[in-house]
Amino acid sequence: MNPLRQLTLDQLRRRTSVKWSLYPEDVLPLWVAEMDVPLAAAVRQALVAAADAGDTGYASPDVYAEALGEFSLDRWGWELAPDLTRLVPDVMLGIVEVLDLVTERGDPVVINSPVYPPFYAFVEHAGRRLVESPLGADGRLDLAGLERTFARVTHEAPRAAYLLCSPHNPTGAVHTREELLSVAGLARTYGVRVVVDEIHAPLVLPGTTHHPYLSLPGTEDAFSLLSASKAWNLAGAKAALAVAGPAAGEDLHRMPEIVGHGASHLGVLSHVAAFREGVTWLDELLAGLDQNRHLLAELVEKHLPGVEYRIPEGTYLAWLDCRGLDLRDPAALFLTKARVALLAGSDFGTGGEGHVRLNFATSPEILQEAVRRMGTVLPE
Repeated sequence: MNPLRQLTLDQLRRRTSVKWSLYPEDVLPLWVAEMDVPLAAAVRQALVAAADAGDTGYASPDVYAEALGEFSLDRWGWELAPDLTRLVPDVMLGIVEVLDLVTERGDPVVINSPVYPPFYAFVEHAGRRLVESPLGADGRLDLAGLERTFARVTHEAPRAAYLLCSPHNPTGAVHTREELLSVAGLARTYGVRVVVDEIHAPLVLPGTTHHPYLSLPGTEDAFSLLSASKAWNLAGAKAALAVAGPAAGEDLHRMPEIVGHGASHLGVLSHVAAFREGVTWLDELLAGLDQNRHLLAELVEKHLPGVEYRIPEGTYLAWLDCRGLDLRDPAALFLTKARVALLAGSDFGTGGEGHVRLNFATSPEILQEAVRRMGTVLPE
């Protein structure tokens, strides 16, 4: 069964999470990265069993690493070493803790804009200096530009890190093996430490392959952050893993054990159930997302002339280029006039102006109604 077809709009409006509580009821919320799906049965059973047993204490980290290792070996052929993992509260807090291991305050951290807005907020809050290396016009990594950025920042500072989003949010690009090998080569050449946000890794859509960064040669001193939160809609059940390459294990072991105390025990239990017993549900979800990303292409062509949409290879996020409409703030127009909530592209940094990000992890009916509404407010 397609999980995206199992809940009605009335049922969704009874939710109290931020997606459904921030705006009035006449707004269709396609903004934040929550999916309009029920819990996978295995996850629900794990949470109910814990509640029935009063099993609501502190998290145990080992079982998470074992479950993710089983999933990664089966899904991607990557054998994850449990002794090279650390439990962290979530991916972004884990990124901050890893950056604290390999950089110091004031050091440069390179990101590929436009990119997930918390990259800006968390890195700056950690006291590091953000340096943008923009994506190419095709929404993919600009490797020549990345090399120029690496050369510049390593000339200016003794240490530098590169925060890579893989798959990329908001463009939905899934980096190829060749692209990632080139990244690893550049990082070695310039002595840049790579930290990869792979939270969307289970959400690579049919026809494309995800290559875990640490599974590739030349990535031995890098780090990856992974979680079940996006693929199984568990953002409110906090838990993630920081994973080190074999040459970065000594760095990872300097992470204070207390960092893991921020992860929820119920989060760990639900993520373990997802990785071990929620794979069939995930495959059904991916099939539904595949249908929706192509449906969205048809809807954009029909209702949004002048808007460009490149079908994403991964995630459930669509990056809509509205620059052809000559609108000052397309997200504001769609919210105030069409009553559809999207994220403004300007929030994603350089290259985001004139774009909006749309979350298509909803029912086809809601998606159709949202795009129809958006089309009614376009300038003639």
